[in-house]
Amino acid sequence: MSTEHKSLKDSFGQYRHEYKYIVSAAELELIRSRLRGLMSTDPHAGENGTYNIRSIYFDDYDNSCYYDNENGVDPREKFRIRIYDRSNKRITLELKKKINAKCLKLACPLTLEQYNIIAEGDYVPISKDNPDILNKLSLLYLTRGLKPKIIVEYERMSWIYNDGNVRVTFDENIRSSTEISGFFDPDIPVRCIMPPGWQLLEVKWDEFLPDFIYKNTMINNLEQTAHSKYYLCRRFSVLGGK
Repeated sequence: MSTEHKSLKDSFGQYRHEYKYIVSAAELELIRSRLRGLMSTDPHAGENGTYNIRSIYFDDYDNSCYYDNENGVDPREKFRIRIYDRSNKRITLELKKKINAKCLKLACPLTLEQYNIIAEGDYVPISKDNPDILNKLSLLYLTRGLKPKIIVEYERMSWIYNDGNVRVTFDENIRSSTEISGFFDPDIPVRCIMPPGWQLLEVKWDEFLPDFIYKNTMINNLEQTAHSKYYLCRRFSVLGGK
């Protein structure tokens, strides 16, 4: 294992399996009803069992992140800034890496001041006092022109099972926006990127996926999708030349 990979693993834990499926509303409700008695709901969810996730994703002047996803490049990585329920109280910079079909996520908090610098298309000065991933984002800004490109937003319902660190998520109403300046605004112009009635199911785990969870999520011979929410949202602006 390289020094880089070892430090990433030690910083955040193990690489995780992450499978994604496009499902209909009826399939989603069937899976949801099966999991109610098998897994715990996410304690951070609201009264209706969901919470809002909004993320800014980055790309460089060659749209490398977009095309790496389209072409299935391995390894690959992407940066994002994430908030929950459109609040600026918790702003997180994340680096997500995909290696050998497994995912690893690193994260660090951002101050509102740091966020404002990045969102305006600038970079936070590199410093030994900064988290490594913040310095890496700044370095890629300087060398590759890495900048905020698109907002991805959706409502998530999440189910948790501790053995194997399993998480099953339902991401509904997935939409995108290029209005980076409105990241914290309740209402921004958005584009829905899935056909009406279709949602995204994700199954994630560490060491193993219990058979009873697998059997209750795999219905009607669901087919995996290789494309991320970032790719699905970004393709309209890339193909449109933006």
